[in-house]
Amino acid sequence: MISSALTKIFGTSNERVVKRLMPVVNSIGALEPAIQQLSDAELRAKTEEFKSRIAAAIQGIDDEEERRTAEKQVLDELLPEAFAVVREAGRRILNMRHFDVQLIGGMVLHQGKIAEMKTGEGKTLVATLPIYLNALAGHGVHAVTVNDYLAKRDAEWMGKIYEFLGLTVGVIVHDLDDTQRRAAYAADITYGTNNEFGFDYLRDNMKFEISDCVQRGHHFCIVDEVDSILIDEARTPLIISGPTDQTTDKYVRVNRILPSLEQGEEIEKGEQKILTGDFVVDEKHKTITVTDEGWEKVEGLLGIGNIAEVENWDLKHHVETAIKAHSLYKRDVQYVVKDGEVIIVDEFTGRLMPGRRWSDGLHQAVEAKEGVNIRREDQTLATITFQNYFRLYKKLAGMTGTAETEATEFGDIYKLDIVVIPTNRPMLRLENPDVVYRTAKEKYFAVADEIAKLHENKQPVLVGTTSIEKSELLSQILQRKGVRHVVLNAKFHEREAEIVAQAGRLGMVTIATNMAGRGTDILLGGNVEFMAKQDLVKRGMARSISAAEGAISPMAAAGMMRFYYQGQEFETTQENWDRAFAAHAENAKREHDAVIAAGGLHILGTERHESRRIDNQLRGRAGRQGDPGASRFYLSLEDDLMRIFAREWVSTLLQRLGMEEGVPIESKLISKRIEAAQKAVESQNFESRKHILEYDDVMNKQREAVYGLRRQLLEGIDQKELIVEDYVANALSALLDEVAPEKLHPDQWDTNLLKSKLKEQFGFDMDEEQIDLRELTRHELGETLFDRLKEKYEAKEQFITPDAMRFHERVVMLSVLDGLWKDHLLNMDHLKEGIGLRGYGQQDPLVAYKRESFDMFEEMMRRFQEDTLRYLFLMQVIGADGQPVAVPTRLQREVPAAPPVLTADAPIANGHRQQAALPSVPTRQPATTIDRLEEEFERKKKRELEMARSAGGGSATGVTTRRTGQKVGRNDDCPCGSGKKYKKCHGAGEA
Repeated sequence: MISSALTKIFGTSNERVVKRLMPVVNSIGALEPAIQQLSDAELRAKTEEFKSRIAAAIQGIDDEEERRTAEKQVLDELLPEAFAVVREAGRRILNMRHFDVQLIGGMVLHQGKIAEMKTGEGKTLVATLPIYLNALAGHGVHAVTVNDYLAKRDAEWMGKIYEFLGLTVGVIVHDLDDTQRRAAYAADITYGTNNEFGFDYLRDNMKFEISDCVQRGHHFCIVDEVDSILIDEARTPLIISGPTDQTTDKYVRVNRILPSLEQGEEIEKGEQKILTGDFVVDEKHKTITVTDEGWEKVEGLLGIGNIAEVENWDLKHHVETAIKAHSLYKRDVQYVVKDGEVIIVDEFTGRLMPGRRWSDGLHQAVEAKEGVNIRREDQTLATITFQNYFRLYKKLAGMTGTAETEATEFGDIYKLDIVVIPTNRPMLRLENPDVVYRTAKEKYFAVADEIAKLHENKQPVLVGTTSIEKSELLSQILQRKGVRHVVLNAKFHEREAEIVAQAGRLGMVTIATNMAGRGTDILLGGNVEFMAKQDLVKRGMARSISAAEGAISPMAAAGMMRFYYQGQEFETTQENWDRAFAAHAENAKREHDAVIAAGGLHILGTERHESRRIDNQLRGRAGRQGDPGASRFYLSLEDDLMRIFAREWVSTLLQRLGMEEGVPIESKLISKRIEAAQKAVESQNFESRKHILEYDDVMNKQREAVYGLRRQLLEGIDQKELIVEDYVANALSALLDEVAPEKLHPDQWDTNLLKSKLKEQFGFDMDEEQIDLRELTRHELGETLFDRLKEKYEAKEQFITPDAMRFHERVVMLSVLDGLWKDHLLNMDHLKEGIGLRGYGQQDPLVAYKRESFDMFEEMMRRFQEDTLRYLFLMQVIGADGQPVAVPTRLQREVPAAPPVLTADAPIANGHRQQAALPSVPTRQPATTIDRLEEEFERKKKRELEMARSAGGGSATGVTTRRTGQKVGRNDDCPCGSGKKYKKCHGAGEA
């Protein structure tokens, strides 16, 4: 009561936020008359003026934090003028003037928050305001969309505003090469999909030259459909992988025995739970349990001994995975089979996800189930979750029509607040209560009857289904009734935008899966733009543009107009476009009035989704910009949500209400109870995503350390001090602890082991160096060995020239680090697979995972240091006659006249000699030598990247890692776990 009264007096917190922004809206409006008086050239000149003011504000500031603060302050000061300029440019170029509520949305995005705006409120146009403002700083702005079509469309459509104002625009889509990607990222504004941005980041961290990296940093990012990308797609990490040498025989072998296994159920007998059959499926938690009887049958069918024996663990895992594939993963629901390939369907958007594969052998198990070619299980080469990728950005913002239900997750994971933006016109959509039937059959026939009735009245209907299978079932029923309709699901996703754009036409019936055409407006009476495109293509008045042409620039030449239709890009003259547009606009206006008279767009949901957000997205397709509309959901007790999560209380409730066969129940009470079930499922899914992130956060710290070191190497930061002062000192310290512990008398030192280890690790012969152990204490021995090894390193450096030595250090460190990191990722995968079993031993699996992964990372870094030293110290110099030339031990000796050659005749990482990794190269001509060495390494790296791409990789990025925790002081311990101070480890080279 008190809370309600206070809300009435002071308004909600969201209303107060919006109210605080209104004075700025008024300031922008006050500038409008003066801005309108400017010529095109004067309006364009404002961009350079703004850039000059930003440059003046940050001039002379060297500290990065202070510089960023000053930059933020000047951008905030420029906001009213910049927004007024963009508003005027939109009016002149696109004939679209930003509404006041859109200005509010732009300010919210600039502040690094999520703007929740209803469908049809113009989110795409809203984004131009903060994108232009932040692009003025010159760091590059990333605009992320859910698919290639929207990326290209928005870059071409909104790009006209940016180009008019003197900014450059790039677009990242699939199948671009690195040169095209680099050019797109170099633009002031870059549009692309979340997959492309994430994969580019990973691939950049597999490059051997900084000039080959394509991204240039992570400064400001606006994510369109932010809930879809940061919530729904965040369940599956991005992985670049390569095939292993494991065979696929076991998948086929296990798949053959599956028909012989019988599914049972869980029966409660008093306080006990008894499992029947060979296995039991838990649909609620998406898990399976094999019974003891089931395992005995499996042992017999496979002809093996005890399944619990170590040698059979692999088969045990395959059996459990195969049962999941058969019981929990359904064709045309979770995946489709297309061109002999299993392609995942995103359950939240209904879109296909080509290139993405389930891990842990699940994808192979589904391939075996469907009888298609089974691809070998992959080994991870690079991976990151969307959560950790997007947290790299210094400022992150997003927009969507449905985010408020996920406010907790956005706050906890991304530190993003949500502001609900008011609609430009009042919402007129009528939201009817749910109708519940006893069986799915009754429900679908009732839905078909309702559609037929609405169709007869010419009212357009958009029908939402939860899977391809159910959309096709309803389509068959409507066909028998003679109701004309179109189906939109993952099988026809290429025509998604075209189908949805026309869903508001008179008498149109559209059946869609959860995607519901996100990113495309449903205009009552039809979308004139799409009708004009269709007309021009059919009449041959538009020229198809190849992918290569389209990648050069999303903009058309002067007097020409580019557009996308059914996944292809076309070009026509502006005159043709204007004529076609005008012709269809007149017809659409007449049809628009007829549709409004019929009641507007009617949304009909055939099932509640686990997430309220997906239901709200479907509802939100109607009632655009004050248009009339209505929505209603038809449910049954056999629906997945009702059957799995709400069966008992719904059945009891409906019996009390006296439900009869064929007679529906319409009750707000039922709707509220169903919504409560959805909230419970959402909470469960959130915990699941949070659990995945907790594990990835452990690896993220390690990834930052490795990628940070890689970045230093790519940037050419001198690593000599790190190698000589730290790596050598660490290696000697570990060696002395092994052969000459402090408490051991010198007579008891293992001198033979010491000599052999020094020879193996450094190529250092104690006898040749005339080091007498009898005359040295342990400390003196350590100092002597350190000085001699340092001298040996200096001698080799002077002999081959410092530039050549720096180059070889970089190349060796990159090669060794990449090999060990790849092996570490594989070991981490294995650790994660079995860590859950620690729970049976009363251990917290996450704590155990953190501890053991840290130990594994420390071991990896120790091996990295050892292998780097071994490679560099054992690197030989070859004379003109092809024979090794001894490097002088005194720096003042003359260098031999014959040009020496370096060879990689040294063991690294796995103990094998890798001649190809470091080819022979003359040192007297450093330019040609380095070029040849670089070419060899580039060929090696390209082979790895091609393998990654063939395994379904995406694209990679330029790395600018960002700390997510407290800043590390230069004298603090390095977070990589090396045991050294940060300034001596990964902080080397920082100011």
